[in-house]
Amino acid sequence: MKPTELLQILHTAEHLKDVTRHAYTSGRRHESVAEHSWRLSLMAHFLRHEFPEADMDKVITMGLIHDLGEIFTGDIPTFLKTDAHRETEDDLLARWVASLPAPYGDEMAALYEEMNALETLEARIYKALDKLEAVIQHNESPLDTWSDNEYSLNLTYATDTVAFSDYLTALRAAIREETEEKIARGK
Repeated sequence: MKPTELLQILHTAEHLKDVTRHAYTSGRRHESVAEHSWRLSLMAHFLRHEFPEADMDKVITMGLIHDLGEIFTGDIPTFLKTDAHRETEDDLLARWVASLPAPYGDEMAALYEEMNALETLEARIYKALDKLEAVIQHNESPLDTWSDNEYSLNLTYATDTVAFSDYLTALRAAIREETEEKIARGK
């Protein structure tokens, strides 16, 4: 890859630092998509020993690229995102990925296909961590930043996604416990 091609990719990806998510940080600032992707990838790094049979480098890469489509569409909270939103984001992302130099475009397209199919262990781990990271972030944000539907959502979100793993199911239970404590404290 030419240095100028790499720079163009990095300039495009930089936009995720400015795309904010629905969630807030513990310091009362909107979280960026880049921050969410970073911590999801960090989670995968720390779970290497829990999933020795998985290619955790692939899971980390999935975490890093999973929301690149939001460069073009912004972040829409899961409870507001429609199929039309998903189609637009997928189309714009696919066009950008197809424009990447070889072999990166083909590699990323294959990863997105694997991630969307959710059939491999790596894709299931990535998807579970994506959802768990969002719930953890909500637990870290001030309760007055939550929308009304997030009280129940934070108690149930990702429960089905983690069911394939005893470890992730236990992690989800611990996160739920934190949610219940947060709601009981009222802050």
